[in-house]
Amino acid sequence: MTDRTFDIVLFGATGFTGRLVAEYLANHAPSDVRIALAGRNTSKLEGIRAGLPERARAWPLVVADSADAASLEKLASQTKVVCTTVGPYAKYGLPLVAACAKAGTHYCDLTGEPQFMRDSIDLHHETAKASGARIVHTCGFDSIPSDLGVLGLFEALGPLTRATYVVEILKGGASGGTIASALNGLDQAKTDKKVRKSLVDPYALSADRAAEPKLGDERDQSTFRFDDFVGQWTAPFIMASVNTRVVRRSNSLRGHAYGKAFRYAEVSGMKKGPRGFFRAATFTAGLGLFVGSLLFGPTRKLVESRLPKPGEGPSEETRKNGFLRVRVFGESEGGVRKTMLIEGKGDPGYQLTSLLLGESALCLARDDAKLPKVAGVLTPATAMGRVLTDRLVAAGMVFKLE
Repeated sequence: MTDRTFDIVLFGATGFTGRLVAEYLANHAPSDVRIALAGRNTSKLEGIRAGLPERARAWPLVVADSADAASLEKLASQTKVVCTTVGPYAKYGLPLVAACAKAGTHYCDLTGEPQFMRDSIDLHHETAKASGARIVHTCGFDSIPSDLGVLGLFEALGPLTRATYVVEILKGGASGGTIASALNGLDQAKTDKKVRKSLVDPYALSADRAAEPKLGDERDQSTFRFDDFVGQWTAPFIMASVNTRVVRRSNSLRGHAYGKAFRYAEVSGMKKGPRGFFRAATFTAGLGLFVGSLLFGPTRKLVESRLPKPGEGPSEETRKNGFLRVRVFGESEGGVRKTMLIEGKGDPGYQLTSLLLGESALCLARDDAKLPKVAGVLTPATAMGRVLTDRLVAAGMVFKLE
């Protein structure tokens, strides 16, 4: 990649999340990193660039369209890394993945769409392996904390029998892009059997589905219950259906190093005692009503009218005052238990996610010599691993073994 014009091209810079990632890179990327902004509309790109810190106002602009394969191939050939916020990825993402896999260009995105990731694996994994491209999905709040948290426990404990990711604090606003991706997935699942399977199969993203263990019911938690392993009442976590698949793919790509019979779950933590019981029960009921309302036409239209649209998001004050705290409880095959505490400042879906995606792009662009010698359609843990964790800690996040 020594002849590439750019180190990072940010595709989708004119969107809400794209602008936040551009701001993060403008404020935190080393001055010698060559960054360009890409999108469909030159005048909109110029407007975004004009609002960035002074050092970014000379960044080049690249015009490309997700519906124009030739423009995506040209974009991919110019840079070491493409960082994209253009979603829903199941609608718009595969042509860019194809271009990067073919050109040997590293790629990172914010998708939370298992059906898109499965298509990306099936269509482009082998091409990316051959070209040396690292195609890394889910480089935001979904699924970096999950993926790197379990990796950290594995590095500390060795092979694991189980791990449970418990969301303790999730303070922030709703994401229009995430909502649009979820609704698109629901629509696809109504008519496409393969999509339905990818949304319910706990090993939907496995590198070798036939090699996965048969451990009984591994469905994501759908009701409230007291969890003896984590010692508190728990409720469903809405992104478990994405993150658990990513963690299991990491295990499969590592030859089941975490454990051949490794069990993994994600839940919302609600504390102990009667108060925890009440919170878990009411949270579960509210979540059920919300999801149920999206499955029926009349109620869906009403709910959609009140939700943020793609390109919309919370205020700057909400983004800055947001916070994430997670604990990942793990147990080794020898019975030793430890916990990984993960914390991040800022709205998880926006402020924190812009940090996570920005540092992922910088990691792929600048840390190649330190990264695992692998290529293909990967996960954050298998593509970047400890190198990315160290970057995130340096950027202000907490990954602490307890």
